[in-house]
Amino acid sequence: MPIYLDNAATTQVRNEVADKMAAVLKSNYGNPSSTHSVGRSSKSILEQCRKRIAAHFNVKSSEIIFTAGGTEADNLVLRSAVCHLDVKHIISSRIEHHAVGHTITSLEDSEKIKVSYVRVLDNGTIDLRHLEELLEHASEKTLVSLMHINNEIGTILDLKFVADLCKKYQALFHSDTVQSVGHYPLDLVQIPIDFLAASAHKFHGPKGIGFAFVRSGLGLQSIITGGAQERGCRAGTESLHDIVGLDESLALAYEHLDSEKQYISELKSHFIQRLKTEIPGTKFNGVCADASNSTYTLVNVCLPVSSEKAPLFLFQLDLKGIACSKGSACQSGSDKGSHVLREILSKDDLQKPSIRFSFSSFNTKEELDEVIDTLKELVLEPA
Repeated sequence: MPIYLDNAATTQVRNEVADKMAAVLKSNYGNPSSTHSVGRSSKSILEQCRKRIAAHFNVKSSEIIFTAGGTEADNLVLRSAVCHLDVKHIISSRIEHHAVGHTITSLEDSEKIKVSYVRVLDNGTIDLRHLEELLEHASEKTLVSLMHINNEIGTILDLKFVADLCKKYQALFHSDTVQSVGHYPLDLVQIPIDFLAASAHKFHGPKGIGFAFVRSGLGLQSIITGGAQERGCRAGTESLHDIVGLDESLALAYEHLDSEKQYISELKSHFIQRLKTEIPGTKFNGVCADASNSTYTLVNVCLPVSSEKAPLFLFQLDLKGIACSKGSACQSGSDKGSHVLREILSKDDLQKPSIRFSFSSFNTKEELDEVIDTLKELVLEPA
């Protein structure tokens, strides 16, 4: 069995989740939009799931819109904000997930909106002073889109601070929270965010299902032409078994949050300490080695490897049975490298392999020790 350390890309589905999904597939096949008893039964399950999911965030069930995942949720918010909410100006950063970054670029081209990019500091954090300057000088209806936890380097944004700042300057605030939902509690009464995006497969649920949180009264509309499902915000028949999987995986994530966070934090700390001891010269990209400012679920390391050995380094790890990533899994097949690391690393360090290792409660210290031993072998062997 491979050692799987790419949990920021996707996670193993919990057995309890798979079992509940299978039961729904077999027994609750009605279309939730149908008015007969079979359809009404599915609709009841759907709305129960929506209500339970909303409760985790202290919001109304009507503010949860089911989507096919985080990418669709981001697109729904950004595109509808421009097309239906009269947003003329988007403030974002150059280290966002491509679901946000590429969508903003598309809107800039097609809708001729103004786009401003907040500065990213050398440690990978957002320059909040610059953000306030941009907001202070914004003259058109503005939406801020900044991710909560960076999917490549794990940097945490102060969501409440930014949400309050946006309220101060009457700007809308959207955050891609794909890496934080299920891993951090989010009380959206205390955090006055307008929109967020989440995806079940990041917290041991199924792929192809997620949701957008849309603060009530904002008037967001569907970007998909079709039926009036999801209160007119997302056309298309809901995938009931996936929604049940989302509900169950989120419930289990928050039920076990404290114990699993402690366990995974200990794994990360152990991994960092062994890297520092066993492979001198290893650099930790951004602030990923700082437990107070980065997520407990991942590290991104720049290894002391020559530029000649770098191109095949990840392939060599794969041959050794170690599954990890050089950045976002969404960039696989691209030779452009990480847009996030290009913002914070020197030209010399960009020539070395930077690897993201991301953890879950399914991992063990013994696995991490094996990975460290393999890294030592690959780093120290002659070119």
